[in-house]
Amino acid sequence: MFSGSSAPSPGADAPPSPARGRGQSKSLLSLLLFFSPTRERGQSKGLLSLLMLSLSPACGRESPRSGGVRAHRLVKASLSGLLLTVLCLPVQAQQPVAQPPTVSVLTFAPGEIYWQRFGHNALLLRDEASGRATVYNYGIFDFQQKNFFLNFARGQMLYQLDAEPLRRTLQLYRAEDRWIYEQRLALDEAQRREIAEFLQWNAQPENAQYRYDYFLSNCSTRVRDAIDRVLGGSLKAQLHGGQLSPATFRSEVTRLMSPDLPLAIGMDLGLGPKVDEPLDRWSHAFVPMSLMQSLREAKVADPETGLSKPLVEQEGWLYESDRIKEPEQAPNLLWPFLALGVISALAVLLLARARAKPVARITLALAGLMFYATASVFGLVMLAGWLLTDHWGMWSNQNLLLLNPLALLAIPVWAQAFRADWRPGPKAQRVVRIIALLAATASLIKLLPTAPMQNNAAWIALLLPVHAALFWVVLQLGRGLKAVAK
Repeated sequence: MFSGSSAPSPGADAPPSPARGRGQSKSLLSLLLFFSPTRERGQSKGLLSLLMLSLSPACGRESPRSGGVRAHRLVKASLSGLLLTVLCLPVQAQQPVAQPPTVSVLTFAPGEIYWQRFGHNALLLRDEASGRATVYNYGIFDFQQKNFFLNFARGQMLYQLDAEPLRRTLQLYRAEDRWIYEQRLALDEAQRREIAEFLQWNAQPENAQYRYDYFLSNCSTRVRDAIDRVLGGSLKAQLHGGQLSPATFRSEVTRLMSPDLPLAIGMDLGLGPKVDEPLDRWSHAFVPMSLMQSLREAKVADPETGLSKPLVEQEGWLYESDRIKEPEQAPNLLWPFLALGVISALAVLLLARARAKPVARITLALAGLMFYATASVFGLVMLAGWLLTDHWGMWSNQNLLLLNPLALLAIPVWAQAFRADWRPGPKAQRVVRIIALLAATASLIKLLPTAPMQNNAAWIALLLPVHAALFWVVLQLGRGLKAVAK
C-alpha cells in the first residue's frame, strides 16, 4: 500500500464549504465575498477578504457611545481599517487562501480487453484538508458518440478528460484485478496550485474533449504534458533526445498487443515506416508503464537549495496483482512467416505439376483466387488508410507493394484456372508479372540508402515466395510446357 496515502473518507465526494470570513460578520462585503464567482480563485479574492477583515471585530468594534465622540471614533476606525488594508494587501496577495492538493500519477496494469492491453494512467489530486481525492482521467471515450466508428476509421476520434473520486477508480480496477501504482510528485506549492487549476478548467464540458492520437496524444502523453507544463518544460528537456532506446512505436504496439496475436499481426501489417524510428524517453511515454519509469528517473530543482532532487518524492502500490503480466517483448514473426511462405510456395508448385488431376487443379485455382483477392482487399484498406485518413502511422506503407490493389486484375486470370486447358495469354502474364515485380520491389527498396526503412521483413518472407510461385505457374502454363500440364 502506498505509504502515506489513503482512500477518500466517506464524505470525500462533497466539496468543501466556502469560507465566510471571521466570526459571524453580517456586513455587505461578507455577502459579496460569499456570492462572488471568484471565491475559490486564490489571489482574486484577496481584496474582498482584506476589506471584510478590516470591518470584522478583529479590526475594531463600533463603540456604544453617541454624539461627536461616536462619530469621531467611527471615522477613526474606518481610516484605521483602510490603512490596515493597504498595508496588508501585498502580503496577503502572496499567500494562497487554501492549501493546494498533492499531485500524483496513477499507473494501471494492462487489462484483458484489447483496448486495455496498453495499460493506463491518470493524475490524482489529494486535498489533505478535506480528504477529497480526485482522479483526472484522459482516457474516456464513448461508443454512443455521434459518428464514433466513422471518426475512428478516419483517425479523428475524440477522447475526453473526466474527473471522478479515487474510491470509484479503485473499485473499478480492483474488480478487474489490475495493479495500481501511485507516484507522488515533488512539486512546490505554486506548481501544485497551477496543475489543480488547469485540470479543473480542462475538466469543464466545453474544454474536456481532445483530438486523440494513439502515439502522440493519448491518456499517457496528456498526463506527461500536464506535468511538463507546470515544470516549465524541464521534464521534456530531460526526456527528449539523448540516447535512443531500441523500442519503436511498432515494437511497443506489437509487444503489448501480443496476447491478442491476430490483432498484433494485423496492426503490424497496417503500420508504415513512420512508426519504425527509435524512440527517446519523451516519445516512449505514450506507454503508461514507460512514463512511470521515466518519472522515477526525472529530477527537479529544490526551491530552497537549488540542488536537483527526484521528481517522485514517494511511490508505492495502491493495489497489487500479478494476474495480468505485461509482455516482455514483441513476437518475432520472421522465421515462422518465412517457413509458412516457403511451404506455401512449394505447395503451389506441386499443385501446378499435378494439375492434370481435378482435385489439384481446383485447389490450385482456389489458392490463386484467394491469394489475389486477399491481397487486393488488404491493399485497398492500406491505400485508404494512407490517402483518406489521418492515421499517419499507416502512411507510405511499403506492404502495399506486397498486398497490392492491382491484384484485383489477377482475379479474372485465375478464375480461368479451373479449366484443364487453361493457357494464360500475354496480357494475363503481363498482369501477374507486374504484380510480382512490385512485390520484389519491397525487398529491393531496402538497398536504397535514402528510402525510409520499414520493419516488414517478416511480410516479405511470407508473401514474396508465394508471388514468385504464382507468377512462375502462369508463365510456364502460358508457354504451354507439357511438364506443367501433366
